[in-house]
Amino acid sequence: MRLLSVTLLVSAALFPGQTTSPKASELPAQTSSPTDPAVHARLLLPTPANPALPTLFLVGDSTVRNGHGDGANNQMGWGEPLIGFFDAGKINVVNRAIGGRSSRTYITEGHWADTVALIKRGDVVLFQFGHNDSGALDDSARARGTLPGTGGESKEIENPILKLHEIVHTYGWYMAQYVTATVAKDATPILCSPVPRKTWKEGKIVRNEGTYGGWAREVAASHHVLFIDLDEIIARRYDALGEAAVEPLFGDPHTHTTLAGATLNAESVVAGLKALSHDPVANFFSPKGQSVQPFVESTK
Repeated sequence: MRLLSVTLLVSAALFPGQTTSPKASELPAQTSSPTDPAVHARLLLPTPANPALPTLFLVGDSTVRNGHGDGANNQMGWGEPLIGFFDAGKINVVNRAIGGRSSRTYITEGHWADTVALIKRGDVVLFQFGHNDSGALDDSARARGTLPGTGGESKEIENPILKLHEIVHTYGWYMAQYVTATVAKDATPILCSPVPRKTWKEGKIVRNEGTYGGWAREVAASHHVLFIDLDEIIARRYDALGEAAVEPLFGDPHTHTTLAGATLNAESVVAGLKALSHDPVANFFSPKGQSVQPFVESTK
């Protein structure tokens, strides 16, 4: 076993311009895939088609990009249909979300470092994690969990997949790393609460505001960055549709949407963007995007 802490393996790309070194326990992680050098190529993550244009990057899990984003197994994340809500002649929409990743493992596998390298001044990065963060910290199958909350707690583990000693932090700690690195590139971060699962209670969709949705909001507030309550926006639409109409929007029992469900979620992202106090992509919508009405919080 390599007796290195994952938290020590950090790229300067994550903290451009930083003049002092963070403490070892504060460093976000790996800069390249420690398990398979070919993993990035197999994932087929896109890059901006026109580097001269601003880019909206999407970073998240399978609810944003399922597999290769081709609708296989009747499942698709909202990042693919979101592209159609924007004018490709004005902005790139680049979906670099990866299925199965948590806020922690998107960093520790090196995918965030790869994405940071593509970000330029004026870009926007939309983040949505949480669906995989509740897993075990050090199981032999995934080892992708994070500690709950937004505090400074940490736990040292022996990662059985990376074969490294690792310091695992809270969900909020990892989300803060994304914000810090994005702002350091003179780009705009936007945090989203995770999309709701298809879980009903007394005729309503169960919200995640008490866990990852609320924690994402806390991080956004503490760092003074934009936040979209995607959980609430979508849950209200599901509530209005009812259980029977929502059923075909999912390609599995409760998490992954079909194309129709992904399109509804993408439209909800646009509604959330338009409801922001300052929408950084307001000038880049296609006619389809322009037709979407802003989310109105007061109807809650």
